[in-house]
Amino acid sequence: MSICLIGLGANLGDRVRTLQAAVDLLAHEGSVRLLAKSRWHETLPVGGPPGQPPYLNGAATLETTLTPETLLERLQTIERALGRARGRRWGPRTIDLDLLLHGEEVLDSPRLTVPHPRMAWRRFVLAPAAEVAASMVHPTTSWTIGRLLAHLDAGPDYVAIAGGIGAGKTSLARRLARACRARLVAERLDLRGLGAFYADPSSHAWATELQFLSQRAGWLAGDDAAWSDGALAVSDFWLDQSRAFARVWLRPEQFEAFEARFEQVRGGSVRPKLTILLDVSAERLLARIRRRGRPQERPLDEARVGQIAQGIAEATRGPDVGPVLRLTDPTPREALREATAAVAAMTARSR
Repeated sequence: MSICLIGLGANLGDRVRTLQAAVDLLAHEGSVRLLAKSRWHETLPVGGPPGQPPYLNGAATLETTLTPETLLERLQTIERALGRARGRRWGPRTIDLDLLLHGEEVLDSPRLTVPHPRMAWRRFVLAPAAEVAASMVHPTTSWTIGRLLAHLDAGPDYVAIAGGIGAGKTSLARRLARACRARLVAERLDLRGLGAFYADPSSHAWATELQFLSQRAGWLAGDDAAWSDGALAVSDFWLDQSRAFARVWLRPEQFEAFEARFEQVRGGSVRPKLTILLDVSAERLLARIRRRGRPQERPLDEARVGQIAQGIAEATRGPDVGPVLRLTDPTPREALREATAAVAAMTARSR
């Protein structure tokens, strides 16, 4: 038997009646036992076409012997019975039933991804889910539902853009900050210094990586008054990427000393509520680097670029990282759309 978490939502028709009908149908499904249901939370729509009415959202826990795929089929059968017609992504709907968690199962197929790939930062999902499943563990972040919700409620609203060299971090951060009227925290690169570093890493890596770490920690210092105004902030770097860069460029004995320094400064830095990873292949990264034509970056090769990108991607899977939106080879338009929807879902509160 597996304990599952289901998300429910509706913004068309008699929302309460439809949602309750969905709960009743779930309760009478074969091989399913309904355990608990949250209250209904009203929230504004996120990410879809403008002019939609507000949603009612809720959550339910159930116990089942059904596989994730079979349970999904049952949920979709209930949706159809209640008049769901699938149309535009994030568009209005009579009823929406999402399989959020299926025990500790981790599944990623063309048809179904479990855990739900966007639930970890969606307040309209986490708030009702915490009422019925606060201690349930989200298996890819290793955080409980209660901790994920508390994470959204604690500290400044801050989103970090992560990715390898040439992934488009600065471009996305700038456009996201404009779209969300957020404060931009931008890394100011010393291209002249980078040129010397890339030309002779063994002589410059230690000083360069410490300088980058110090600068990033300074911009993210938790005691800086800039973080106390309640405004959303977006950075074109992720503090934890410093470790991935250092692992590639430093000698083992240097990296050990660097890591000790990293842990020291990380403790006093503002942590992102959401990290957006631009997961781009090494081949594409190098092609973008060549297109932008910076003479300082000529020594970079696909192997080093790939090592750094892979190291950053692996770092986002750490147990203390929290929610990560992973975008694989996105176009600039796709990246901005996903990012703005994620920020809206992270910051929107129930009405």
